[in-house]
Amino acid sequence: MIRTTLAASLLLTVSAGALSAQDVYETEQANFRVETVAEDLNMPWSIGFLPDGAMIVTERDGGSQGLRIIDADGHLRAEPVTGMPEDVVVNRQGGLFDAIPHPDFVENRLVYISYAQGTREAHRTALIRARLSDDLTALEDAEELFAVNYDIATNRHHGGKILFDRDGYLWLSLGDGGNHYDEAQNPENHIGTLIRLNDDGSVPSDNPFADGDGGAPEVWSYGHRNIQGLVQHPETGTIWSHEHGPRGGDEVNIHRESGLNYGWPEITYGIEYDGSIITEDREREGMEQPIWYWTPSIANSGAAFYTGDAFPHWQNDLFVGALAGMHVARLETDGDRVIGQERLLEDLEERIRDVRTGPDGYIYITTDSDEGRVLRLVPAE
Repeated sequence: MIRTTLAASLLLTVSAGALSAQDVYETEQANFRVETVAEDLNMPWSIGFLPDGAMIVTERDGGSQGLRIIDADGHLRAEPVTGMPEDVVVNRQGGLFDAIPHPDFVENRLVYISYAQGTREAHRTALIRARLSDDLTALEDAEELFAVNYDIATNRHHGGKILFDRDGYLWLSLGDGGNHYDEAQNPENHIGTLIRLNDDGSVPSDNPFADGDGGAPEVWSYGHRNIQGLVQHPETGTIWSHEHGPRGGDEVNIHRESGLNYGWPEITYGIEYDGSIITEDREREGMEQPIWYWTPSIANSGAAFYTGDAFPHWQNDLFVGALAGMHVARLETDGDRVIGQERLLEDLEERIRDVRTGPDGYIYITTDSDEGRVLRLVPAE
């Protein structure tokens, strides 16, 4: 049975308005403090860690100037990285999305970037890769690896999350384009799908539609509304994703097999924002069920499994940012099951856009505003 009840809320020792290194947050399994790493960022959308501890941060509304570097010492460089594409479309939910280093970054210096590409009247989610210069100031030899084969004029539901799995495959999440949600049931286009590529953008031979028969070769699964979290379970190796529902029905899904249909908009646990019914069906033969869902919606965003040593009781828990919910959800897992939930940082009263486990074992988050911050959770001594 899917559990939607909430565990006890986070308790604070002092008010969040006076956040400092002395404020201790007490939770079910760990106590921590919140430290500010960087601030005054323009809608920071994602964090990617380089091997030396430096961070690549994307600013969603930064356009071609939105790729930023935070040095290993925590210093935010004033100048953005140059060499970004000039065709980044900034329009509400559209803009610059993920920036992730290649697993062999030390040898090849490759960075993979997703963004809304084109014009406001015709745009799509695209994926490029480029070499990041030794001094971290410029992208070089940029090349497009993938672009959605269906243009939209709406300003929402782009997906954009990138994942390298432990086998070296490259995953990219895509949304339904807002007004185009019926296309999520058509695997012959990329709308509302999860795609899987080799690191050079070519199609793996074992993709479900690799030969183009019945679906686009890049598609791994379909029937998704807007995947905003994409991670691999550190123990089971299963790919997990979570996506925005409409009004209710945000979902966590797992991807054990290829070619599966996750149901949107034929089945959903939500309704339209105006209260009208999308479908009466919550399940249907041949369509996958989520392993967890939120009703009401929390507007789930970036996510990470915790794999560090700083918080041993949180090992293998999934941490999910919430935009409308303004918190971080800690989902306790047992293998490929969610067995409980705890809400963290509710009293911070900020929209949380991304969550990552840092190489130092701390948890890093970004806040979603035009004066956004990068924060980290560190153990309270």
